[in-house]
Amino acid sequence: KTRNPHNPEHTPGGSSSGSAAAVAAGMVPLALGSQTNGSVIRPAAFCGVYGFKPTHGLVPRNGILKLSRTLDHVGMFARTLEDVALLAEQLVGYDELDPDTRPRARIPFQTFAAEEPPLAPLLAFVKGPAWERAEAETREAFAELVGELGDRVAEVELPDTAQRALDWHCTIMEAEMTANLDLEWEKGREQLSERLRALLARGHEVRALEYQQALARIPILNEGFGEIFTRYDAILTPAAPGTAPKGLGATGDPSFCTLWTLLGVPALNLPLMRGGNGLPLGVQLVGPRHDDARLLRTARWLHAQVLRG
Repeated sequence: KTRNPHNPEHTPGGSSSGSAAAVAAGMVPLALGSQTNGSVIRPAAFCGVYGFKPTHGLVPRNGILKLSRTLDHVGMFARTLEDVALLAEQLVGYDELDPDTRPRARIPFQTFAAEEPPLAPLLAFVKGPAWERAEAETREAFAELVGELGDRVAEVELPDTAQRALDWHCTIMEAEMTANLDLEWEKGREQLSERLRALLARGHEVRALEYQQALARIPILNEGFGEIFTRYDAILTPAAPGTAPKGLGATGDPSFCTLWTLLGVPALNLPLMRGGNGLPLGVQLVGPRHDDARLLRTARWLHAQVLRG
């Protein structure tokens, strides 16, 4: 099993475990991953590297194992923001075999990410629907970070509808994974892990009405977040409840990634802090849909502020 390079007794996160650990250990400078819930941001946070999940549909998924058309994203790992921008610039594009991609002009990620913002960014500190799962040192670390940023950050309460995002994400993921893994279920379910079998069993019980209602919530939620992004450049929030848990039996709690995966917005883990055990403690920045390059520029500014502090 893949182990955390910072402490082999702890999980590297998942499911893009090998990608994050290989970058963190210096085995490779760049790596790809995928996220259907928290499988890029969480391992990046646990392994202490940059992990970038672009806007849904920005990077083609043709040739990648399909779990959920609504939720699957291609993501990437690197040890610097410059390398994230380099890789993103090569990956973004149109593929007629991925119906969620669109023809678009080439995005100059490297140039844009290296620029200074015309004005100092304003961040919205969002605790999110999973805040009660945050460990005590995560709460303390973010209180300190928000304090250091001063008037460049403000705490923002999410609309009540965001509190149900975890349930809607679960409904969509379980229904679509069950449909896409139907052959594996019918021909080889006994070879699947107990956890995956349980997920697919629940997926068979999802009603069509529940699934359609969950899908319909996505544009409504995005419309609500549009008001936040009109005022703020990005959302500041934890990447995970805390540092990487001890043991290799699980990959950690993805709940701090779920809302942003459901919305299909760009999200980035920044390796800016450490917990009391010396393991990385991730900081997540979230931006509006299709404003991925500006999110990298804002991240560069935030990194500079933390170093200066």
